[in-house]
Amino acid sequence: MEILRTVHELRQWARADRSEGNTIGIVPTMGALHAGHASLIRAANSQCGFVAVSIFVNPTQFGPNEDYSRYPRTFEADCALAKAEGASVVFAPSVEELYPADAATFVEVEGLSNRLDGASRPGHFRGVATVVSKLLIATEADLAFFGQKDAAQVAVLRRMVTDLRLPAKIVVCPIVREPDGLALSSRNVYLSAAERAQALALSRAIRRVESMVAAGVRSRGVLIDAAHEIFASEPAIRVDYVELVDWDTLLPVETAMPGMLFPVAAWVGSTRLIDNTVIA
Repeated sequence: MEILRTVHELRQWARADRSEGNTIGIVPTMGALHAGHASLIRAANSQCGFVAVSIFVNPTQFGPNEDYSRYPRTFEADCALAKAEGASVVFAPSVEELYPADAATFVEVEGLSNRLDGASRPGHFRGVATVVSKLLIATEADLAFFGQKDAAQVAVLRRMVTDLRLPAKIVVCPIVREPDGLALSSRNVYLSAAERAQALALSRAIRRVESMVAAGVRSRGVLIDAAHEIFASEPAIRVDYVELVDWDTLLPVETAMPGMLFPVAAWVGSTRLIDNTVIA
């Protein structure tokens, strides 16, 4: 497995492999890889001839008071995991490589970028769309793999790919959870033992909604109230949002129909976590 540091190297790698008729897949990450990322790399490896994994803590998607400086960085372990799961290359650029000092171009998906996580993290999705567009343009990837946990991000990127007529297809892989139900996240390492227990309220809320939908409950208000009841059992948690939305537009809907998204977000201590389910 190669480690590439420049866009030129990444582009040359992708073009050489494509010239041989291979399918190119990319798994964009910020590192601190875990079993959820491993599942994305495996999915990419099963569908593509060659797979690039990017490891880049993207400064433009962090707000001024967020955790950019302390975001976990475990590069050697990340490379070992990527190699074990079948990645062809790791792309690990410097900030200056992706954002030259005089850079003045950003990508923003208007409307969608201000909903759900975008409402509480202004500018976040602009940073995500910008860095992912750079990766997709450099590789001309056929497939790009993302986890369902970041469902709002998926909606933004799907629209970006459509609007910019990029060749990549966004592939969404299932949420990977700990045995107790907590969705895997690189930020879980921030949680104290007490906070780790409190954080299970997110997955409990999701399971409650799933069981109610399976029993025939489809009312937005009833489902949202049920999720809030779960969060109320952990008063130390501060809820950001509990919603029922159309997954394409991220706008609220009144009835839980198949394919709709039920996302939740909350602060556990100083750590913001997200989870969701897609209505069956």
